[in-house]
Amino acid sequence: MTEISPWMALLGGGLIGLGSWLLLAMNGRIAGISGIVGGLLAPQAGEVAWRVLFIAGLIGGVALHHFLVAPEGSITLAAGWPLVIVAGLLVGIGTRMGGGCTSGHGICGISRLSVRSIVATCVFVGVAAATVLVVRHAVGG
Repeated sequence: MTEISPWMALLGGGLIGLGSWLLLAMNGRIAGISGIVGGLLAPQAGEVAWRVLFIAGLIGGVALHHFLVAPEGSITLAAGWPLVIVAGLLVGIGTRMGGGCTSGHGICGISRLSVRSIVATCVFVGVAAATVLVVRHAVGG
């Protein structure tokens, strides 16, 4: 994908915000993906259905976009599956160490003016920028 429409970005951001607000307002839960998935790994009574539906909605949204908006193959992997799996595991470990992920801290926490979430999001962004700098310029990826 080389072009991003500001209107599509606004719509996507608005839908993320609306979904996060609805989950908080209707279920009293924070829309942190790592916490939602983590709750599925150690399920408790009454906690499984909404978590499964939330994750299914995330996957379904990507599938819907692929089939309706960009069927020509908008999703491509620049790396092989082994690297993607290792990266996913590292992200999972990092979210456990950081007490949450970018969706929980960056979207929900900042909107609630949580100092912990603001600091965590600044760390996430800083580490991401440093990683891009190292991979693209120092290592030459």
